[in-house]
Amino acid sequence: MQGTSEFTGRNHRTRIMNLSTRILISLGLGLAAGVGFSLVQDPFFPSLPTWIEPIGTLWVNAIRMTVIPLLMGLLVTAIAGQDSADIAASLGGKTLTLFVLMIIATSSYTLIFAPPLIALLNIDADASRALLASTDVAVATATDLPPFRDWLVNLIPANPFRAAADGSILPLMIFTALFATALLYISESHRTLIVKFFAAIKDAMFVLIGWIMALAPIGIFALVFPLAATLGVAAITALGSFIVIACGLIVGMTLLLYPLATVVGRLPLLQFARTVAPVQVIGFSTRSSLATLPATIAATEKLGISSKTSGVVLPVAVTLFKFASPVGRIAGTYFIASLYGIELGFPAMVVIALAIGLFSFYSPGIPSGGLLIMAPVYTSLGLPVAGIGILIAIDLIVDMFITAANVTANVTATAILSRGDRRHSVP
Repeated sequence: MQGTSEFTGRNHRTRIMNLSTRILISLGLGLAAGVGFSLVQDPFFPSLPTWIEPIGTLWVNAIRMTVIPLLMGLLVTAIAGQDSADIAASLGGKTLTLFVLMIIATSSYTLIFAPPLIALLNIDADASRALLASTDVAVATATDLPPFRDWLVNLIPANPFRAAADGSILPLMIFTALFATALLYISESHRTLIVKFFAAIKDAMFVLIGWIMALAPIGIFALVFPLAATLGVAAITALGSFIVIACGLIVGMTLLLYPLATVVGRLPLLQFARTVAPVQVIGFSTRSSLATLPATIAATEKLGISSKTSGVVLPVAVTLFKFASPVGRIAGTYFIASLYGIELGFPAMVVIALAIGLFSFYSPGIPSGGLLIMAPVYTSLGLPVAGIGILIAIDLIVDMFITAANVTANVTATAILSRGDRRHSVP
């Protein structure tokens, strides 16, 4: 029996590694094929990227359709499945505290390293004016940003079913958490019945996700190829330099998560690196922590993390925790100031870092919402709000790195909060 178990375990690990390898190969092929397509003069099938792009969209939509029932199933079973409300509340408090500390760390990191790197850029004034002329349409969308008051009021959904239908994840998760906590105060027989119902939903979603993830190499190729075919190898010097700086800062912050997961989270370094690699690729390709949630959950399971912990931490993380967003947004604000020739004193840079770090918890579900929330910061400090349009124009690439870092941080935070449960199971 032991030999059979070991053989089954080896087969399972082999399948995981094969999928991870296929995903990485698919990413490389998509990038190479897309750039090659962009270099071909008068290609025989110029609309090829347009035909391939819907395949990637279908794959992402397939993942997204599992997210709401999966999140609700995870949260209800994790909270209502606890022995008492005190345990659930304690874990929730630790989770939020850890998230705040990690956001402070990313904001401070950017405050230290971004200004001297951006100061190295040699920005041409004529290029600045040309960029501004091309971003008028993007800037106009800033007026569509919902006010903070409306966001705050809508955190408690008047109709949770409408919140689910509209994809308002954070209000829905607040309702689900309150509902699951209320289950702890009803009769055990009724609570067990409801928990089993949501546990069945969760298990069914995992089966469906397994089918979807088997198609991941196709989906990722279809996402990356049109992007690479559109961008090609051309880049404006100033924007290209900023992209390198911003993405380099994000990668640096992401690398700091590895020793954090090893030392504080008590995970073997190589095991952690191998397990999060496919999660990072999916996050990089989809630019969505929500779409990457199934792969993130699978990664925590492979690391031996209890579902009682991941079921509370991960739903909160994907709706509220934007680990690397402050890095890209703070660096972007410093870049805009440099682009316009505005000198920022150290107090102003500190205010920018603190404000954007705080605003990272408020990210509306609209394209480039993480950028549009910075408009009040720009206005209060005398920075040109029009500069946000420039950041929107290059957000696609930077956001890929941000999402990959965010999902890595989600796994790291879950590992830290579950280290006591794995004291005897993880070497």
